[in-house]
Amino acid sequence: LSGAGAVEHASEWGTIDFPVFEYYLLGGAPWEVPKIYQDQAAIYHLDKVRTPTHIITGENDVRVSTAQSYMLERALHYLEIPVQLLVFPNEDHSISHNPWHGKIKVREELKWLQKYGHQSFETVMK
Repeated sequence: LSGAGAVEHASEWGTIDFPVFEYYLLGGAPWEVPKIYQDQAAIYHLDKVRTPTHIITGENDVRVSTAQSYMLERALHYLEIPVQLLVFPNEDHSISHNPWHGKIKVREELKWLQKYGHQSFETVMK
């Protein structure tokens, strides 16, 4: 399960609502420490992913741009990893404006785990 996860830090730095987070987390701006931004960005390591992934994000998320979730979905689809993206309209990072969205979120996560959760665990345990 992925909830509004950043997969590429340079674009995240440019769209996050408080860019000091990326600056301090990674030790500088993208042009100051480009290797760190690339080394720490999941998008460059997704070829190692084997786990079916359910992604949830809010349409109006300014903390982690919805584009990050679309990037992850596209990459996993390209790699033929089972993936599902659920984007909640009129929601931000917390997905708390509409109580029904919270219920739908939990229901869909449970359905995903019921379908794929045991496979992920068995793969890890081998």
